[in-house]
Amino acid sequence: MKITLYHNPQCSKSRQTLALLQENGVDVSIIDYLKTPLTIAELEVVAQKLDLEPREFMRHGESEYESFADENLTRQELLEAIVKYPCLLERPIAVAEMKAAIGRPPENVLALL
Repeated sequence: MKITLYHNPQCSKSRQTLALLQENGVDVSIIDYLKTPLTIAELEVVAQKLDLEPREFMRHGESEYESFADENLTRQELLEAIVKYPCLLERPIAVAEMKAAIGRPPENVLALL
């Protein structure tokens, strides 16, 4: 099985999730999304596989989020915000062929195996 992990190496939950996947023999493709931000098309795929709306997989505690938290933004505008400010993407996100999981807690990704 191959899983793509949208990873932030500075995040302990992200590191724990990566280790958990590797301990379970998963072939992990790591993308440091802060250095290589996702495109809107990639975010749409992630949203579909998570079965979540963009606001549901955004980090609400980030200062960038606070600037528009109360605004009634469209789906497209939210996705554009994540592209512009990749720190808004919840982390880590593990994406398999048919579905995805947010690694908070890290054990959530085991549902993909």
